[in-house]
Amino acid sequence: MTVLLVVAKAPVPGQVKTRLSPPASPPQAAAIAAASLLGTLRAVRAVPRVTPMVAWAGRLEDACRAAELRAELATMPVLAQRGGGFGARLAAAHADGARAGAGRPVLQIGMDTPQASAELLGECAGVLHRGRLDAVLGPATDGGWWALGLVDPRYAAVLRAVPMSRPDTGAATLAALRAAGLRVELLPELTDVDRMADARRVAAQLPGSEFAAAVAAVGW
Repeated sequence: MTVLLVVAKAPVPGQVKTRLSPPASPPQAAAIAAASLLGTLRAVRAVPRVTPMVAWAGRLEDACRAAELRAELATMPVLAQRGGGFGARLAAAHADGARAGAGRPVLQIGMDTPQASAELLGECAGVLHRGRLDAVLGPATDGGWWALGLVDPRYAAVLRAVPMSRPDTGAATLAALRAAGLRVELLPELTDVDRMADARRVAAQLPGSEFAAAVAAVGW
């Protein structure tokens, strides 16, 4: 069984999705982040044969849609994020998720891909059990990555040396994993919701969803 780990931050206005502003106001950007996170948590909870967990940062009480998030988070273990830079926090999240999951493989995702369905996540988690791979990496259209799965989560330590939030982060992560001797398979490429153009592209894939409604509230 795989640990399906969501690395998430409380969607507090002015503290999340700042690159959506403008045109989104800080409360609108937080509403988009909250809808994306809620959709992700619900998809994770619906994946069979995984252990869902969340690595959390920020004050939930200050978050947009705090009551709904609290209800979702109550259904799975929540681990506090730790570490300095983002790469260090990701490495620590893998280590903590593996420890809480009794050493099982860890598939880690973020809160920025609400189009990642339970079916897709289940397929990605299943790849880790094929026996001929050590890792999976989901590239993002902006050059980053949206998912990282490791049979041995200790190898997430390579992320400490990978520059994050850059157009070459995905390539650098793949190179670091391969340099560590890991056999890596690429997952389907997805779009991270970082800018309004991204949000609108993803919303078009999710008609009728809460995420699409939050994006539409900003105006097209």
